[in-house]
Amino acid sequence: MDRFPPLRLLTTFEAVARHGSMRLAAARLNVTQPAVSQALKTLEAHVGAPLIDRATRPARLTAAGELLARAVRDGLGQISAALEDIRTLSGQDGAQVTVSCTLGMATYWLMPRLPDFYARHPKITVNVQAPSTDLPHLSPGIDIAIRYGTGSWHEGTTVKLFDERVCPVAAPSLLEQLQAQGIDLDRAPLIHVRSPYNQHWAGWEDYLKARGIQRSRLSGQTFNNYVQAAQAVLDGRGVMLGWHSIANGAVRDGALRQWPAAEVDLGTAYYVTASTPRAQTTQTFLDWLLETVAAAASD
Repeated sequence: MDRFPPLRLLTTFEAVARHGSMRLAAARLNVTQPAVSQALKTLEAHVGAPLIDRATRPARLTAAGELLARAVRDGLGQISAALEDIRTLSGQDGAQVTVSCTLGMATYWLMPRLPDFYARHPKITVNVQAPSTDLPHLSPGIDIAIRYGTGSWHEGTTVKLFDERVCPVAAPSLLEQLQAQGIDLDRAPLIHVRSPYNQHWAGWEDYLKARGIQRSRLSGQTFNNYVQAAQAVLDGRGVMLGWHSIANGAVRDGALRQWPAAEVDLGTAYYVTASTPRAQTTQTFLDWLLETVAAAASD
């Protein structure tokens, strides 16, 4: 154990790796940024290799840093799961599971389905967290992460939930107006979802390129999360990219309408990653989640 670094150095490093920023890690840990920087230097001296490539902006993990980040994340996750199991066994805490996902997924997909879970498992509490990043992952205190992408993640156990498709959506009145004026997607008013922490979702640039649509200007209203952008679309402010799983409810209810013949498969999907090993409450929620997706697919 003499070669094992102090736990505080590992938790600081995990926070930096998770948030991708020393500033954000310092804010989350409630310490100063110089304290975080010093902790990283001490850890690098301990392991004998640079963990952060400071020549890039923003700074990125080195190959050694990626290796250590996965190990630390898994190790802290196992400790967290063990502590939760101990609390449950000793009656100190009620049965609960913590799920991390984007704000859009939480608002439009997961939360409307949770009443069914509570009806089946009334003694289990589900905590839903929507971090600032668009790529939630397992970390201490997080049992399950639901995320969008290609599934190339290494922590825990990852299973595909469903393939995702994207299609522009707009308020019915706006869509009718644009169609009456002969305005296509090369000139329609656009609504964007952009932020420094949302870099893994396709944007209008990706969609238009996939469709082969040329557009001279991509300007339009910009929001930093999907829920705000969706409200602007409902208000008739413009057209936004709608992911089928998230926008389908509003389309089904008639609040939004898809742009005709404009759906695109970008080769992405939603995945769920669960901690390994995992508590029984986590397994119960995971089983329900997969069953819910399978039932929806059969319908």
